[in-house]
Order: sequence, then structure tokens, then C-alpha cells
Amino acid sequence: DIRRAIYTTNAIEAMHRQIRKVTKTKGAFTSDQALLKLVYLTVKEISKKWTMPIRNWGLTMQQLHIKFGDRIKAFGNSF
Repeated sequence: DIRRAIYTTNAIEAMHRQIRKVTKTKGAFTSDQALLKLVYLTVKEISKKWTMPIRNWGLTMQQLHIKFGDRIKAFGNSF
């Protein structure tokens, strides 16, 4: 379940495609900061469309807790 949650390449590729679509139309950026701002705003807009929950998230969190112990507690007890 951990592997399935991590290797969701379709979602990653879709996000990459949308970021590329926005950045490709720009000829050049005045600074690295300008590029970072554009990517940030694009990801913010893309994330509004993410409505589907991750399948078996509770089981995945349990497995992550077993594997990583105390480090996973930073995300809360959501399982």
C-alpha cells in the first residue's frame, strides 16, 4: 500500500504537464524567484482539483508508522 501511494505516476505526470504548460509559454524569467512564484501559484491552482482521496490511506499510514515509528507522528494520528 505504501508503494501504491508513492508511485502514482499518472497524477505526478499530469501535474508536471500542467506546470510545463504554464512555464513553456514564457520566453524567459527575470529571476529564479519569478519562476518559483509561478510554479507555486500553478501548484496551488492544480491542488484545488485534487478531490479524490488516496485509496487505503489508513492502512498506508499504519504501515508508515510501523516502518518509521516516531517520525510519522508529526502528521498526527489520522489512522
